Amino acid sequence: MSKADVLFVNMCREILDNGYSTEGQKVRARWEDGTPAHTIKTFGVVNRYNLWEEFPALTLRPTAIKSAVDEMLWIWQKKSNNIKDLNSHIWDEWADENGSIGKAYGYQLGVKYRFAQGEMDQVDNVIWQLKNQPYSRRIMTNIYNFADLMEMGLEPCAYSMTFNVTGNRLNAILNQRSQDILAANNWNVVQYSVLVHMLAQVCGFEPGTLVHVISDAHIYDRHVDIIRELIERPQFPAPKFRLNPEIKDFYDFTVDDITVEDYRKNPQIKNIPIAV
Repeated sequence: MSKADVLFVNMCREILDNGYSTEGQKVRARWEDGTPAHTIKTFGVVNRYNLWEEFPALTLRPTAIKSAVDEMLWIWQKKSNNIKDLNSHIWDEWADENGSIGKAYGYQLGVKYRFAQGEMDQVDNVIWQLKNQPYSRRIMTNIYNFADLMEMGLEPCAYSMTFNVTGNRLNAILNQRSQDILAANNWNVVQYSVLVHMLAQVCGFEPGTLVHVISDAHIYDRHVDIIRELIERPQFPAPKFRLNPEIKDFYDFTVDDITVEDYRKNPQIKNIPIAV
């Protein structure tokens, strides 16, 4: 059975059984009808995914792997903040009339800084360090730029990546301030697992462990019954995943360089209500 399913089920049960309800508290998020969107939340969830053992896509319901990767490449490769460069509509609510989400996500990764090895952006700095100083303990990115928060369509949820090399394996920690567990958990896990695979391939490593740290892991009130049904579904083995081995430059990857095979999964959950 998929280890990602086991982690997900255990996390959801912990939140539902022992989490804190915000019912009666003042919350920012609202449903489309204006009703406050309350949650059951747990602070400080840490999940570990050993990427050499399996690709951590849920089988409890499908994860749109190529769409998730398209968004990741929009941020990390295109370094874009315009939804016109994205092949899905998941960011439409946060974009202005020109398609911009402001100084958020990809914009922050594209800003150039002065590093010891020259002027470059955060992504290029990660790649340079992995190739030239792989045992550095300073290989990281951070897009939670306080100076620009007021000019962002949405403050970043997944805001920091720290990379660390152990032997021939590339490991990473994904830090996330907040996560809607039903709508976004496996989407983010898949995205950053693929990112680790890609960077490992172009920098001469094997994929290692992805550690996912979530400060506020929450299930929305209108998602509780959906989650309860979801975690009782049958679980299947994880799908097989591979990248096009010919790609040697991170900026050459496309979603077509991803192959996912034997992805056996349960039916999709449709029309999930999203709080904004």
